[in-house]
Amino acid sequence: MQAALSAAQRRIDFELYLLEAGDCAEAVLPLLEDAARRGVQVRCLFDEYGSRGVGGARLEALREAGVELRLYNPVRWRQWLLNLYRDHRKLLLVDGEQGFVGGTGLTDEFWRPQAEQSDWHEVMVAMRGPVLGDWQQLFDRQWQACAQRGPWRASQQPLPAALLPPSPSCGEGWGRVAYADADQHRDILLSLARALHGGKRRVWLATPYFLPTWRIRRALRRAAARGLDVRLLTTGRMTDNPPVRLAGQRYYPRLLRAGIRIYEYQPRFLHLKMVLVDDWVSVGSCNFDHWNLRFNLDANLEALDPALAHAVEASFMTDFADSREITLAGWKRRPLWIRAQQRLWGWLDRLVINVFKRGG
Repeated sequence: MQAALSAAQRRIDFELYLLEAGDCAEAVLPLLEDAARRGVQVRCLFDEYGSRGVGGARLEALREAGVELRLYNPVRWRQWLLNLYRDHRKLLLVDGEQGFVGGTGLTDEFWRPQAEQSDWHEVMVAMRGPVLGDWQQLFDRQWQACAQRGPWRASQQPLPAALLPPSPSCGEGWGRVAYADADQHRDILLSLARALHGGKRRVWLATPYFLPTWRIRRALRRAAARGLDVRLLTTGRMTDNPPVRLAGQRYYPRLLRAGIRIYEYQPRFLHLKMVLVDDWVSVGSCNFDHWNLRFNLDANLEALDPALAHAVEASFMTDFADSREITLAGWKRRPLWIRAQQRLWGWLDRLVINVFKRGG
């Protein structure tokens, strides 16, 4: 990504949720400023809440260098619950020739220039070719929406149906954009459900926050019942949100009884969002939990590409080896104080979601 920014000649478009002051930000933001000064059109669309950690003065320095900057959904007390709607995408497009999508932000948890490894475990995918045109339309659409007054959670009309086929075309190197616009999340959710229902050999799913919808839980159980190798990779005790982890663990027993293998990653906080169904890959910013789907702008690359599928498989195998597998017998022996916390946070999660469902 740094090399692409340094070599940019015409245009840089950067959409990002999390941005904080630190070594990582200062290794990237000056490249945006340098590009703007040499005449490159640089457009940055940052989530207002997620970028607060970098400070207003640093954002103003970007503007002074010539960077066009827009902030998604500034937090205002009078908006009340509308403040929950956030731009969770992580997308970089350079000159219409290179693209990067995944779950990485510009914080020192993701990357320190001099460190041997990061505190958080993430992945990004580099892209070239015609699929970049679809990503460009997605960015342009949200860029224009943020220039207009009105509901922050809506970003105009859905993308044309021609850009959203039911599934990637068969063949080497085919990909598509799957996206969620807060309340409009059916494209990305239904695409995952189709992949799960159509799987023949395996379903491997990695997510840091395991609060899936009922439809996804059912699809995972049915895939296991058909004899597929179904595995869930999620974070262990090293997490930035222990209550969410505990709330999601209430689903473990039924999934384990269905034959699903569950792995909790141990070395670091597992933050990546990735799915491998046979050789179909989905990777991006979407956690596929009901909070993410209800409130966030998200986007994933879905692809049928042998080289990418092989790389994703290798990544999963390495992570499984660095994880603790949860068994049903071991789960039944967990301490009472853990059971109490799981019940409490699970109950609160159900309560809040039911309130939003009735309100929506």
